[in-house]
Amino acid sequence: MGKELSIRTASAEDAAGLLEIYRPYVEHTAITFEYEVPTVGEFEERITNTLKRYPYLVAEKDHEMVGYAYVSPFKERAAYDWSVETSIYVRKEAKQQGIGRRLYDRLEQILRQQGILNVNACIAYPQIEDEYLTKDSVRFHEKLGYEMVGTFHQCGYKFGRWYDMVWMEKMIGEHRNDQPAMIPFPEIGDRIG
Repeated sequence: MGKELSIRTASAEDAAGLLEIYRPYVEHTAITFEYEVPTVGEFEERITNTLKRYPYLVAEKDHEMVGYAYVSPFKERAAYDWSVETSIYVRKEAKQQGIGRRLYDRLEQILRQQGILNVNACIAYPQIEDEYLTKDSVRFHEKLGYEMVGTFHQCGYKFGRWYDMVWMEKMIGEHRNDQPAMIPFPEIGDRIG
């Protein structure tokens, strides 16, 4: 893969390609606690629902999808409008190439335009690293400026093992007493070049 990485907004038509990036995470890792690989239709719906309010980004290299990142509500109540939960997946063969960092950088640029202040990552975490889960995701988020907030112990069960879940957070905006309303993604689009 020698060409420049490009990042664009996803669409429902990307579902099958993105699902092929996600599939190994479901089938062979505890990075996601999903047991069953979603259908293409379910994945299309996830993308469409996310884009109603938040960005959903795809990274491509040599016209091949190599990763994606999106956010979802941190919580559904209105008081949480300025906080989101991040998710990112990079094709296994494309890891360690800076794709995850570039996706998160673009995501944060857009989120700042939306008025989002807090980005939170909910990460599966092994007490002891194994063939299904390492601490690499926590290390990745630490490099990007996320800080550990808390641990939920043995709350996820996959592959006959119990895993912890950790929350990490990063502040990307100024918290004010007269906070402007969050702007939904469709109202700003992906204006970042």
